[in-house]
Amino acid sequence: MDILRSTALFIAAALAEIGGAWLVWQGVREHRGWLWIGGGIIALGIYGFVATLQPDANFGRILAAYGGIFVAGSLAWGKVVDGYDPDRYDIAGALICLIGVAVIMYAPRTA
Repeated sequence: MDILRSTALFIAAALAEIGGAWLVWQGVREHRGWLWIGGGIIALGIYGFVATLQPDANFGRILAAYGGIFVAGSLAWGKVVDGYDPDRYDIAGALICLIGVAVIMYAPRTA
């Protein structure tokens, strides 16, 4: 159950952070204005909150593992939202990162 909850929280955090950064990017780089930037700032704040809900209480572990989620999620966001086609090296790198997430977060540990 903790793995499912943790995975769902990682996905929610990725949507908030990547979406928030994308909104800021659109507001600044694509000149869409302050409403886009403000929405991005709010989404980034939501990301920070969602990250605290992880079942594991170790900040460093959560953020280190989330880095791998961010890599894979950013490529997926680029594909779905911006039409970016990741090449085989992008995909290989993302898979390596996700393996790292699994090792960091879900490897059996002794108490």
